[in-house]
Amino acid sequence: MPHSKQPSHFQSLMLLQWPLSYLAIFWILQPLFIYLLFTSLWPLPALYLAWLFLDWKTPERGGRRSAWVRNWCVWTHIRDYFPITILKTKDLSPEHNYLMGVHPHGLLTFGAFCNFCTEATGFSKTFPGITPHLATLSWFFKIPFVREYLMAKGVCSVSQPAIDYLLSHSTGNLVGIVVGGVGEALQSVPNTTTLILQKRKGFVRTALQHGAHLVPTFTFGETEVYDQVLFHKDSRMYKFQSCFRRIFGFYFCVFYGQSFCQGSTGLLPYARPIATVVGEPLPLPQIENPSQEMVDKYHALYMDALHKLFDQHKTHYGCSETQKLFFL
Repeated sequence: MPHSKQPSHFQSLMLLQWPLSYLAIFWILQPLFIYLLFTSLWPLPALYLAWLFLDWKTPERGGRRSAWVRNWCVWTHIRDYFPITILKTKDLSPEHNYLMGVHPHGLLTFGAFCNFCTEATGFSKTFPGITPHLATLSWFFKIPFVREYLMAKGVCSVSQPAIDYLLSHSTGNLVGIVVGGVGEALQSVPNTTTLILQKRKGFVRTALQHGAHLVPTFTFGETEVYDQVLFHKDSRMYKFQSCFRRIFGFYFCVFYGQSFCQGSTGLLPYARPIATVVGEPLPLPQIENPSQEMVDKYHALYMDALHKLFDQHKTHYGCSETQKLFFL
């Protein structure tokens, strides 16, 4: 992979704003929200709680996206930092709905975030008439304010009702699922292309039930932007990571990149190119109750399409000719 470049101080600050924004909202706004309940300003949080109760199902009914948020200038600074790009191999017709496999997960999923949750790389111009939705953990939408931020960017819940709603109401919806899930984050180390996919077949069954086309994607460079400390499965740290996942739904990964000073270690990702290649859609019939044989058939076709997509583009994006894509 290409060597990392040294980012400007402004780009670094813009990049840090994104992952830290979740923490800032949770640790600052949440306590403030609770505090206001015990002050003379209690009607404000009380009104929000009442509205939250009425709005509780919105994340499972298409969300509430905002073109203004998706076009914030901060996203272009994140795009330029690496840089991040998107490549279309085939047009997507607005007359169909699509279920997109997002591979690999990486640690912070920079490529999928920038390409599908913002307009920094010009998704709407590249795929006119298509509305992207990137699915994430459902419990994020139970946190006040965080849910508003996520929905504004077009992020949806990975719950079955939320996905069913998007694939059955109108057309032109593209629902992206990080199929490998949080378990794949532990596979995120440089110079590896290992995906957790062989037994992940639920997304194929859902696509068949709705007659949605499957779209394979692969983000080159996603696993190159951080180094990760891997622990043996018998170690205490690995057991802690597993326990953390059972409680919070994702792994506590120990990773590092670069800092503001060249040659030193920090939490900034390495500024290495990230490119998401969107493959050709795989048409599926609509079957209300697909058999396991039918699911297996289209799952195999999907894996084959993803493998071909990787092989066709790997040398262009920094992988060697001998680099193989492995499925676990």
